[in-house]
Amino acid sequence: MFLLGTLVNGLLIIIGTLVGRLLHRIPEGMKTTVMYAIGMSVIVLGLQMGLKSDNFLIVIISLVVGAVVGEVLKLEDKLNDLGQWLELKVGSTSKGSISEGFVSATLIFVIGAMAIIGALDSGIRGDHDVLFTKSLIDGFTALILTTTLGIGVIFSAIPVMLYEGLIALFATQIDRFVPQALMDQFIVEMTSTGGIMIFAIGLNLTGITKIKVANLLPGIVVTGLIVTILYIFQ
Repeated sequence: MFLLGTLVNGLLIIIGTLVGRLLHRIPEGMKTTVMYAIGMSVIVLGLQMGLKSDNFLIVIISLVVGAVVGEVLKLEDKLNDLGQWLELKVGSTSKGSISEGFVSATLIFVIGAMAIIGALDSGIRGDHDVLFTKSLIDGFTALILTTTLGIGVIFSAIPVMLYEGLIALFATQIDRFVPQALMDQFIVEMTSTGGIMIFAIGLNLTGITKIKVANLLPGIVVTGLIVTILYIFQ
């Protein structure tokens, strides 16, 4: 079942959120310190990923072009609008903004090499180990995020399952039309580009910056286009 890893990922995010709701009485000082710890860990993870590029010029161009496209499309605003719509539908009687929890958790869980590589492994080889590992990390992160950002974190399971599920579905047919060398190069550059975004998320979590990371997301698509063009004309 090529969607097994995706379903487990979504399920553990939901479980982590529900457990986090039960632990909402954790002292504020402890939650703040833990959030800083997560933020710093995300920064280090993003830095490690960001340094994996074989051609950093690709990463720079991808981020710049992606930022322009994202600003024009106002992706961050649209994600916030979706979160606010959910807040109106569900109500916000608990501490924390549903919009903030949804947006922050979605960006953390969706961006990154593990989501893409794991979904590709699920679709191409039927190997779910990467997504199972990511699921454990996401479940724990959802627990902590929920104690600070509220129940909105639970809704991030929806885009995570859609995103990974579509990649896994695509991957079941990918070997028919995408050369392995091209896919390997894309994964390397995508890892680096996504790593910079994860680094920015870490800075936001620690309160150092307020970068509109969602507006950088088109950079992943730009990376794919650049890598494909270079592969064709090399």
